[in-house]
Amino acid sequence: MPGRILDVAVGVLVRQDGCVLLDQRPADKSWAGWWELPGGKIEAGETVLQALARELQEELGIKVTRSYPWVTYIHEYPHATVRLSFCRVEHWEGEPRPEERQTLGWFTPRDALELPQLLPAAYPPLRWLQLPDTYGVTAIGGTDNLAGYLQRLERALARGLQLVQFREPGWANGGPADASALAALQAVRERCHAAGARVLVNSVHPQEWWQQADGVHLRAADARATVTRPALRPYNLLGVSAHDSVGLAHARRLQADFAVLGPVLPTASHPDSPVLEWEGFTRQLADAGLPVYAIGGQSPDTLETAHHHGAHGIAGISAIIPS
Repeated sequence: MPGRILDVAVGVLVRQDGCVLLDQRPADKSWAGWWELPGGKIEAGETVLQALARELQEELGIKVTRSYPWVTYIHEYPHATVRLSFCRVEHWEGEPRPEERQTLGWFTPRDALELPQLLPAAYPPLRWLQLPDTYGVTAIGGTDNLAGYLQRLERALARGLQLVQFREPGWANGGPADASALAALQAVRERCHAAGARVLVNSVHPQEWWQQADGVHLRAADARATVTRPALRPYNLLGVSAHDSVGLAHARRLQADFAVLGPVLPTASHPDSPVLEWEGFTRQLADAGLPVYAIGGQSPDTLETAHHHGAHGIAGISAIIPS
């Protein structure tokens, strides 16, 4: 890796219809004709968000009114290594226009990934955009509770929940391999798929269950014992739990699609356990290189706070799929 790293602020502008803005580099620049996300070099004395606002004003003629840090990602090009600080831009004033003779285009993330000339560093954020900002974790507890829980799950799915983790470590007396827990996973999967949502299975459950879901979520201890990304079906997701930057770095080595970091705030079940607090959460995210959900004391009321501290979104149990 070259010794010098170029720091760049990158804006991810998403319209209400879910389309993201890309620009096509003009003929007089390197990688001419290739599509990229807008942004530019962070100048001395600038914060990431200050640089982002300046660059988008210069490139697109817009005034950023609300943005937040998202993922910091290091990418190696043949000529340089860049530290890309991807930022979500929620609101802006003005209509983006090509101030530097570039071509602009709005694409769905899926369509953007199919462009024949897309800069390599744009692929990860376009995949990350397809992850929802809320991640629900089950807490069913046993067969007697399943029918009522499925009703609550259906209500949460109707409100827009798109990603669920099946995690039942103490199911009944048979332990995590209890056949009734497998039946519950299948019932949860059926409800999620009917609503267009995905369900991951926690690694506390047998590996033969993993292929019945849309991916697997590794507990922190299981992630540490894993050397390479588990063999999953194409397009299935890998999530990893982490408690610090070391765990996040290992999640990146496993090529995880996302990580969950916490606990951030006290929870009702563990009110006296050590927590990161928001400042600690943000410190652990430095150069994370992948989207990270905040967990611990999270609810829809904390989502905006989580975003402004660099989280992709929030994960939780009772506040996401409430009684």
